[in-house]
Amino acid sequence: MFEAVLLTVITAATPLLIAAIGELVVERSGVLNLGVEGMMIMGAVVGFAIANQTGSTAFGVIGAILAGMAMSLIFGFLVITLVTNQVATGLALTILGLGISGMIGEAYIGIPGLRMPTLEIPGLSDLPFVGPVFFSQDAVVYIAFALVALVTWTLFRSRIGLIVRAVGDNHTSAHSLGYSVVKVRYLAVLFGGGCAGLAGAYMSLAYTPQWVENMTAGRGWIALALVVFASWLPVRVIIGAYLFGAVSVLNLHAQAIGLGIPSQFLSSLPYLATIAVLVVISANRRLTLVNTPACLGKPFVPDR
Repeated sequence: MFEAVLLTVITAATPLLIAAIGELVVERSGVLNLGVEGMMIMGAVVGFAIANQTGSTAFGVIGAILAGMAMSLIFGFLVITLVTNQVATGLALTILGLGISGMIGEAYIGIPGLRMPTLEIPGLSDLPFVGPVFFSQDAVVYIAFALVALVTWTLFRSRIGLIVRAVGDNHTSAHSLGYSVVKVRYLAVLFGGGCAGLAGAYMSLAYTPQWVENMTAGRGWIALALVVFASWLPVRVIIGAYLFGAVSVLNLHAQAIGLGIPSQFLSSLPYLATIAVLVVISANRRLTLVNTPACLGKPFVPDR
């Protein structure tokens, strides 16, 4: 029983972890992208459609990543090049993604999807409990942890990460030192879009291998909250993602065992938890400001 619950938690937490780690890099560069939900849903529909047409989940994942990056490129052009309001543009991107995904996905409603294959490790996958939990997952679960490790090392142990953090903390000083603020932010936004697209593909090819309109169901907003919850530190994103994943799974299992709690309340638990966490964090001003990029959400125009 515990093994089944843990496997479900891993599946529920993986898309949150991937989307949040991508958004963390975006915000570390000083850009606030509220369009994560729109990029995720586009990744979900494009990934499902390509996998269905080609018979390959690998091609579906690649297509989903490219779809997320294409959406992020639209966002980047508007907020970085045209210097539009980041909050309004991000919200518009989400609305755009939901609309386009509904149009593309209409032809795929009710069609059985392909499920990502699990990676079986000889000798290890057959171990009781440990094997199914740690050595019989699909590739994206392992990619999620690899992304956290890569982002952690890059941000805090490499010159590239130092530049990204410098741009996010003081873009004027970074520009005066000769760094291209625009280029750094474009690359960060593209990375975040690719991660959101991958998270969306996981939703339609692993979490629930089918296409359902608006299937991300607000997970993009939870991913945004996770970045704040983690205080912009990559390793803490893992804790947050698995915490919120566990809350989501609690809803499913509570309904399955027939607890006398309204299903509507149980379905709202992940979002209530999100609000509660943000309220607690906001009450501690020192915790809120300790790692917050100083230029987060602020436009950069070098000639002004």
